[in-house]
Amino acid sequence: MSSSNFLVLLKTFTKSLEDAFAANDIELLKAEYDAARASDNDKKTALHQAFRDMLLTKTEDIPAIEGFINFAVNSCRKDMTVATMPVVLLGDIFDAVTLDRAEQIFTYVENNVAIWKEEFFFTACKHNLLRMCNDLLRRLSRSQNTVFCGRILLFLAKFFPFSERSGLNIISEFNLENITEYGMDGNEMIAEQLSGGADPEVDAAAEENKLKIDYNLYCKFWALQDFFRNPNQCYNKVQWKTFETHARSVLSAFSSFKLEEHRSFSTATKASDESSATENPMEEDQIREAGHFFAKFLTNPKLLSLQLSDSNFRRSVLVQFLILFQYLNSTVKFKAETHVLTQAQSDWLKETETQVYQLIEESPPNGKKFAQTARHMLMREELWNSWKNEGCKEFKRPEAVLDETGASTVPCTGGSATTGSALSTGSGRPPAKRPRKPLGDLIRDATRQGKFYMGNPEITRLWNLCPDNLQACKGTDRNFLPSLETYLENPKEKQDPSFEWRALRLLARQSPHFFTLFNTPSYKVSDYLESVRKKIQKDKLDIKLEHAIQEETAPANAEQTEAEGEGLVGDEEHEQMDTELLKTEQLTPEDKNTHKTLAVSKEQLTELAPSIGRDWKKLATKLGYSADEIQYFESEYATVTEQCCHLLTLWFDDDMDASLDNLAYILEGLDMIVAADAVKQMIALLSDKVEEVSE
Repeated sequence: MSSSNFLVLLKTFTKSLEDAFAANDIELLKAEYDAARASDNDKKTALHQAFRDMLLTKTEDIPAIEGFINFAVNSCRKDMTVATMPVVLLGDIFDAVTLDRAEQIFTYVENNVAIWKEEFFFTACKHNLLRMCNDLLRRLSRSQNTVFCGRILLFLAKFFPFSERSGLNIISEFNLENITEYGMDGNEMIAEQLSGGADPEVDAAAEENKLKIDYNLYCKFWALQDFFRNPNQCYNKVQWKTFETHARSVLSAFSSFKLEEHRSFSTATKASDESSATENPMEEDQIREAGHFFAKFLTNPKLLSLQLSDSNFRRSVLVQFLILFQYLNSTVKFKAETHVLTQAQSDWLKETETQVYQLIEESPPNGKKFAQTARHMLMREELWNSWKNEGCKEFKRPEAVLDETGASTVPCTGGSATTGSALSTGSGRPPAKRPRKPLGDLIRDATRQGKFYMGNPEITRLWNLCPDNLQACKGTDRNFLPSLETYLENPKEKQDPSFEWRALRLLARQSPHFFTLFNTPSYKVSDYLESVRKKIQKDKLDIKLEHAIQEETAPANAEQTEAEGEGLVGDEEHEQMDTELLKTEQLTPEDKNTHKTLAVSKEQLTELAPSIGRDWKKLATKLGYSADEIQYFESEYATVTEQCCHLLTLWFDDDMDASLDNLAYILEGLDMIVAADAVKQMIALLSDKVEEVSE
């Protein structure tokens, strides 16, 4: 289409659109559209531009804008413009007006959600509507325009179906950008602010509340927001200890300070009818009107005493606890395999959850009703979680089925009057099969019981005979190795071609004769094994002979006899020593960690800690501890010696390679010569003790 033809059509349609909109008659525009001599594509393009140009002249009149959008919807149904025209016009007007006017115009978008969900508009407009809403959200401030942001999100939830994956948090991501900043520096200044300072109002509030608020409680309270922001931190052992400690302190503060019922009546009213004021709580409408909502609370230290006295603030924090507890206990499809709670952690969560619900019930007004509502919402959230674990299947209405009498029934999984009558007469269909329990629920229930669910009943039973595979492998019934002497004396085994190879393997494990000189070329392996067998027999005879001689020459003193008897090694004791040697060679890494040659006690670590002193943070960083873990050590232990001692204790308990030799090497690398020398002296003392015990 040439530019001249486009301009002619644009001018013609602009005049016709003005007349038709003024008369509110779509047929006038339809007649002019049909009379134009051009292709449908050219006419739609020109009319599309006419709509957009005319809309920009009506930015001040909101009712006119809504009527014009309705006129565009009718033109789409008359097939004069594309189906995306109304949403394109809305996007243009939102870009051209202020946020206050945009909020008023968005009411039209909300009220006509049924139009946008029509099949004619939905397929063509869903991406344009989503883009328009996202553009609005980018312009809005989530702290100042919270209500408008919520309206936009609710509209998208109504517009898109439940199974629309673009609106679902499928992989369970967290908004890690939601960081709560609070005063961690300037302890003296914050402590002064918490104590009230020179502000008489704060002093009066603190005196009335009778709640002790110090810098420690302030830091613990706001540090919990980081765990609410990213619950996966609780699966870390050190972070869990921090969370547990902070949660206990905050909940203890809530328990020690009870909120009183809201004072909704004046003093005169109370004086005239005190009993009615105490028996009749505040009406729900009054509570709803008096309530305030804050998307983000302030973290000024001066406000903490007032915030803890606010029922809405307290409920917000307690509900955050409940949401966190539910996530930690739930089976989420995209959780990492390591994100599993121990039995002790699960028990603590269950106990603390009961305490949180009790605090919610004690928080006026209508505490019990609010707690019941919170339980209901979390139960619905559990259903949503199960639905997402199953792949977000599309929701469909059950199809009605006609029975033999012609009545329409809806199939269901539970019992009903229709099903019961059909079974009693024997003429109906068999009852529907009981739905299978979701796999995620089965795994969750088994995990809570400390068991494994393998998918098959028999395999599950066999696997749970001993859930700890490593411990099962250590069982004596799984030691299939025969003794070397028995294996060499068995004539049947000698016919097996692999006999010599197996015999050498046993010899290397159970006897020092494996390391004897064997260099003669003509000396066969079979001859070598036979000589070894004879040596073993000779050793046994020598031991028996020595034992007999000692019994004959033993003195009458029972204690001396007992001492000499301890030095004798018979056949059974010799085999036991070989078995112990075999066990130590087969130790797993975890067992080797518990069989260190130089065991260090906590008292020795306490003696060693002062030599490290304030350089323990440098050592902690070298040993692989993060900044959060170092901060935890500082917050939990008052003195430097205790902090250093706890660091060394954790390292020796958790690290497989932890030893005094490695510690001395690390300290020398950090130029901590005094501490390294102290470790070396401790190694020498422990070595001397080991030699004395062995002698």
